[in-house]
Amino acid sequence: MNGIKIEDVAYVRFRAPDLAAMRAFLEDFGLTVTHADERRLVARGAGAAPVAHVTERGDPAFAGLAFRAASVEDVERLASAEGVTVEPLDLPGGGVVMTLSDPDGHRVEVVAGQAPAETVAIRAPQPWNRAAVRERLRTVKRIAPGAAHVVRLGHVVLNVSDFRASERWYKDRFGFITSDEIQVTPQFALGAFLRCDRGETPTDHHTLFLAQSPKGPGFNHAAFEVADLDDLMCGHEQLKTAGRHAEWGVGRHLLGSQVFDYWRDPWGHTVEHWTDGDLFTAADGSNVATLQDLLGVQWGPAAPPTMG
Repeated sequence: MNGIKIEDVAYVRFRAPDLAAMRAFLEDFGLTVTHADERRLVARGAGAAPVAHVTERGDPAFAGLAFRAASVEDVERLASAEGVTVEPLDLPGGGVVMTLSDPDGHRVEVVAGQAPAETVAIRAPQPWNRAAVRERLRTVKRIAPGAAHVVRLGHVVLNVSDFRASERWYKDRFGFITSDEIQVTPQFALGAFLRCDRGETPTDHHTLFLAQSPKGPGFNHAAFEVADLDDLMCGHEQLKTAGRHAEWGVGRHLLGSQVFDYWRDPWGHTVEHWTDGDLFTAADGSNVATLQDLLGVQWGPAAPPTMG
């Protein structure tokens, strides 16, 4: 397979019957809606990516994900190998897109050539007074209330019917490296955290996680990076005050190390706020972990049954 090495996840797509209700949730969650009409909503974070979340009117569903390629030439080369066409991307930022279906029928887009968005000012980090290092002197710390400041989409988790088949499909096309493989026995792995291969450039512990779930294939969750821990906690209060559906958090994962906070959108799709995750290069290799490691936390509440 003549694949490419993608740079990052780009956006997720959903369908929902009530775009106004989805917009209200996205704004409580900390995304900025940049386009809204009777057909769809487009939202972004505060970083340079022009799109992070797309919702089209329809029956509630996860409708796909997109990865960002390094160049239009990479998209064209992969499209040629797959026998599909490259088309203009009809989303803010423009660029081009090709579309595939993974072994379970998930829609997978690959985009490139998007014009970067102007970054948006986010909550300025305030120094912490730790026991060993006092960084804030002669001034108080006040964190303004409000929604978290989502910076970017960081990763997507998919439930799959056959982990090894899906792992091979994604690695062959997009150059993923395993960070942690989840082994139940030495002969059976149910999933893996996969990171982008960006050579010596550090990248997130995972951009994609594939899990062979007893629930069958489908969407598990999408995770959005926020400014910092104070920002995540402000977002938690905003969502709680708004009466949103909390699922799991706040805690710190074992694998990936992120501080996490999971919520459900109005149609039950799980979305996560996270901050302070691990970063690795291609040279850092791969590890084997257990199901207990996957569900374990360094601190915080235990994983609920709904997270399977």
